[in-house]
Amino acid sequence: MAAVVGIRAWPRPVALAAQTLAVAGLYYAAGRLGLVRQLTVEEAVVTPIWPPTGVAVACLLLFGMGCVPGITLGALLVIMSIAPVQPAVVLTLFGNTAAPVCACLMLRRVGFRTDLSRLRDGLALVFLGALTGMLISATIGAGSLVLTGKLAAQGFWPVWLAWWVGDAMGVVILTPLLLLLPRARLPSRGARWVQAAVLALIACALVPLATHSSVSLLFLVYPLLVWAALSFQLPGSMLCALAASVAATVAATDRVGSFELLTDVEVMVKLQAFNGTMALTALLLSAVITEQRNTRRSVERACQELVEVLEHMTAGESPPKRL
Repeated sequence: MAAVVGIRAWPRPVALAAQTLAVAGLYYAAGRLGLVRQLTVEEAVVTPIWPPTGVAVACLLLFGMGCVPGITLGALLVIMSIAPVQPAVVLTLFGNTAAPVCACLMLRRVGFRTDLSRLRDGLALVFLGALTGMLISATIGAGSLVLTGKLAAQGFWPVWLAWWVGDAMGVVILTPLLLLLPRARLPSRGARWVQAAVLALIACALVPLATHSSVSLLFLVYPLLVWAALSFQLPGSMLCALAASVAATVAATDRVGSFELLTDVEVMVKLQAFNGTMALTALLLSAVITEQRNTRRSVERACQELVEVLEHMTAGESPPKRL
């Protein structure tokens, strides 16, 4: 018998350091990507979608609380890339770390499943992980601006709202895709590849038209989301939602299409209303479809087992034992 050579595992401190650096790198990359497109609200610069929150929540759900140092380090790197480090940065770091941690704890408390195969998982991610958890980062972030004199007191609520919605959109749009990434499988049949290609081509033509047309045609995105959800469930619908959200954000920040004649606040409200309703539709519709398909498979499996038992009983044999 040949000897088996074992692969020595990395020491725990080395593994934790590697995980911290990996999470920090992902957070920083997502932050730099989010800073590409910005809007101004009450003389404060905000991002319509803040992808690092989605990265942070996904890492915590997949890998556990050991990712917390990486999230804090990534947030510090993002802040250092845009402004000098000041004592007030500690508050922002605390808010950016505490928000995803609280979101993860709440999701675990209600029995959240990372495969998003149930409607309750989609609802929990939206209302607990995104809308409730990100209240912390928005309150601490906008509050720190007021305390340091960078924002007038009357501008707190508009900036708070923009901060909160931007962080929440990062969770709603990006976290589902990251959670499904470890389970992603390429289509095995040629017909599925053809359907995916047709869907992608139509999306590439329809999404820019809907978001950049001077006539308000944003509603054209919704039939595309329904088609993607019916055909490819959550991966398809969330990819379409991500593409539409990016295109709408580009149009809003460039002030083209239906965003052209709007004020700063109106642009933010319209953009976030579209992103929110679109992402919510894609996520919940896909969860309902996946849950129904899983239920149908369970019923079909139970019926098949019942048929086998009845066949053996009719033949006078004892039914086979199942493990």
